[in-house]
Amino acid sequence: MNHQEQKHNTSLGNHRSVWEIRSDGWINLVDDIRYLSSLVLNAHDRASIVKRVQQTIGLLTPIESYWAFPGKRVFADLCQYIEREEFASAYQIARRIHRALTASTYRHDHNVLDSDRELPSQIETDSEQQARLARPYFEVLIVDEMSAGEEEALRRRVQSKRSVDDSFIFDIVVVPSFEDALIATLVNFNLQAVVIRHGFPFRSVNHIELLERFLNGIDTDIEAMPELERGPLLGRQISKIRPELDLYLVTDVGVEDIAACVDGEVFKRIFFGEEDHIELYSAIMRGVGERHRTPFFYALRDYAKQPTGTFHALPLARGKAILNSNWIGDLAQFYGMNLFMAETSATSGGLDSLLDPVGPLKLALEYAARAFGARRTYFATNGTSTCNKIVVQSLVHEGDIVLVDRNCHKSHHYGLVLTGAQVAYLDSYPLNEYSMYGAVPIAHIKETLLNFKRAGTLNRVKLVLLTNCTFDGVVYDVERVMMECLAIKPDLVFLWDEAWFAFAGCHPIYRQRTAMANAARLAERFKDPAYAQSYAEWSATIDWDDTEQLLKTRLMPNPALARVRVYATHSTHKTLTALRQGSMIHIWDQDFKEKSEEAFLEAYMTHTSTSANYQILATLDVGRRQVELEGYELVQRQLELAMSLREQVMNHPLLKNHFQFLRVGDLIPAEYRESGINSYFDEGNGWTNLERAWNTDEFVMDPTRATLMIGHIGMDGDTFKNKELMDKYGIQINKTSRNTVLFITNIGTTRSAIAYLIEVLIKIARNVEMRIADMSSVERKIHEKKVRSLTQEQPPLPDFSAFHRAFRGQSQNPSFETFTRDGNVRRAFFLSYEDESCEYIDMSEAALAIAAGRELVSALFVIPYPQGFPILVPGQVISMEILKFMSALDVREIHGFRPELGFRIFKQSALEEAELALGLNTKQRLLIQNLQAG
Repeated sequence: MNHQEQKHNTSLGNHRSVWEIRSDGWINLVDDIRYLSSLVLNAHDRASIVKRVQQTIGLLTPIESYWAFPGKRVFADLCQYIEREEFASAYQIARRIHRALTASTYRHDHNVLDSDRELPSQIETDSEQQARLARPYFEVLIVDEMSAGEEEALRRRVQSKRSVDDSFIFDIVVVPSFEDALIATLVNFNLQAVVIRHGFPFRSVNHIELLERFLNGIDTDIEAMPELERGPLLGRQISKIRPELDLYLVTDVGVEDIAACVDGEVFKRIFFGEEDHIELYSAIMRGVGERHRTPFFYALRDYAKQPTGTFHALPLARGKAILNSNWIGDLAQFYGMNLFMAETSATSGGLDSLLDPVGPLKLALEYAARAFGARRTYFATNGTSTCNKIVVQSLVHEGDIVLVDRNCHKSHHYGLVLTGAQVAYLDSYPLNEYSMYGAVPIAHIKETLLNFKRAGTLNRVKLVLLTNCTFDGVVYDVERVMMECLAIKPDLVFLWDEAWFAFAGCHPIYRQRTAMANAARLAERFKDPAYAQSYAEWSATIDWDDTEQLLKTRLMPNPALARVRVYATHSTHKTLTALRQGSMIHIWDQDFKEKSEEAFLEAYMTHTSTSANYQILATLDVGRRQVELEGYELVQRQLELAMSLREQVMNHPLLKNHFQFLRVGDLIPAEYRESGINSYFDEGNGWTNLERAWNTDEFVMDPTRATLMIGHIGMDGDTFKNKELMDKYGIQINKTSRNTVLFITNIGTTRSAIAYLIEVLIKIARNVEMRIADMSSVERKIHEKKVRSLTQEQPPLPDFSAFHRAFRGQSQNPSFETFTRDGNVRRAFFLSYEDESCEYIDMSEAALAIAAGRELVSALFVIPYPQGFPILVPGQVISMEILKFMSALDVREIHGFRPELGFRIFKQSALEEAELALGLNTKQRLLIQNLQAG
């Protein structure tokens, strides 16, 4: 096999996606036609290349039918040149198409294929960029069975309606069937609207495996459905896949009847035949304009242009303090003047107040709620740490019980300290071999709730707080968690920390595991009479006093009692386009107005600055626009780049000997993977396992978070991060463990960045091999010992031990054990402020004291970095397992632990006084309750 054949087979062999087929297909097509047009080839080589060209055309023909550029007509013309063996002309056309696709110049230059023009450059000029930004381009999907002539006539009619006053330019893609419409919706990133016309068949004539997989799960009975019903059904299907698209229905019969019965939430407008084609054009432009509009960004931009006089605050406003300075002019040179022209603390002049929005900011919040599927959204300019505290403070009263993952972000722990809640810490499953935790199994959450029920304190359980997805990429089955918890306690509230998951709502695979999407789905399900019937049949089989049965059974909530109360916090700046600390709170709470609004607004006032950064707010507004108009495309690219990175390391002969990206089977134990899938990538089926697992498994792995096992090179994660990646090669990462480092692809990641990372890993691997080869026998033994320590001798991760009796919750059921799992972190936290109540004890003294039977109780949060989760919280008993883990850690940074002094713990006398005070308070509370009862 020659080099050219090998290259072709590699790039068109095991494809990850249809987008990769399209990209590599055009590369290969241009390359092969160039060979045919410019080289003198023998008959064998020529026949071989012609065969490859035909294979590539066979792959591209159905794919190109779902895009407006180059379009079916232009692609057919190219194929005719190739068929007539006019390879020189074919090469020029193919090259122009490929360059236009690569540089996206077809979006703003509609003459890119003119033969008398220069080929478009892949480097945009300023004027080209301004043209593209001034009049963005999109495509509209038309679902209708029509001839090539009718399609071309329709395209000319659309183009004739274009006006220089239009804010956007669009072209059309026509597909003939129900299946083609679904495929186009998933394949074509450029789509912003879909027009479904009356009368089209169900089946597609395209049969490519990568296209057909998009149709998995579609009910084939649709083919027997009357044509009149297919349009509305197709609209509902598309809205589930890409809810951001504007949908229009055009029908020739019974338009009034259809309008009366079709869900108004699906279609923006319903038109009768051809009578309103001008209005349809305007509706399409207006619909995209609604999503493109960024009211607060526009207001801030307009404000920056106004002449103003500032007599209240901010010398930096309007850049005056810089322009009048002889010493800090370089600040303006670095940032540009617009940053300072838009700086203000005023809420007038067309602007708005974050604490009481009534104008453009209020609209921006409403648009953000629409984009993320929430009932209401709030912006924050000081990070998700503050968002978490706002939500917790607004929902939790002193004495309420909160179930929380012990490994959640520290802002939750401190927020619960502020509220005075009783905290029940939940244990995630451990991954000892990688020194990291996974997520909290649903069985553990159910068991904890049922224990509170047996203790008579379930009425005090208010909130479940979980991280989705975890830092390492473990994602919950959000729907199942909320369903089963609501079955036990119907009024339970959920806070999902989606700090690293803000991008998930942009993509149909990810969206199904987000808080807001599942809140809306549950609310609809509980209103469905069919669900009520299913619940009645199921509940007849359940013994609510049989704990074992409840733990083994997938529980269903009572729809008459269950309330959907869901909150999510997003670090928008972490995974979407926003300035640092730009975050959002999303709410889907049926009882918000009745039970939470006033408390939420007070908490929002408590933690939100009265001097909000307007630049951050503007980027949140623009970031929302990007989510609605191109989020799907960007997240799909992010996903594919992560897959590419994993495959390159998996298949590289040098890299695979030293590094390994953890697979789903490494991060999620088998009992939580009902699909049985061990790896999302399969040599035969590519990445189709990903979708199957995300539909079924209790926990799944986000492939865009790639955890690299590095223990085999004898280097710990912190050293690898700082000494190798950052100091030598300028590669920034955040999360490490003893033997892993985490690489995260995001919507800004490029193929060049992936290539650079692979290049760096190869250099590191070569340096490791050279270093090992140069070792003496003694040095080699030291190295092997280090590798063994990092790969085989990981310290076991400790579970949460328990709160000390002085801080632990108490049962209201005399037949239940005295104490429940919850504890009062606030009481312990503030008791630690009193020096006379605390002392220090080092590691060795602590081990001896525990062995002698003394209970040691931590006075502080103890948090090693990495891993970043609290090993100890205030009021927690220090166990021998915790000591063993701490002694085995080889990290430099441990918050709450001073190596020269050890642990800060409570004195025995302080614990006895706290325990006595707790007993007196309990007796007083019981006495009051008895007196109130008469």
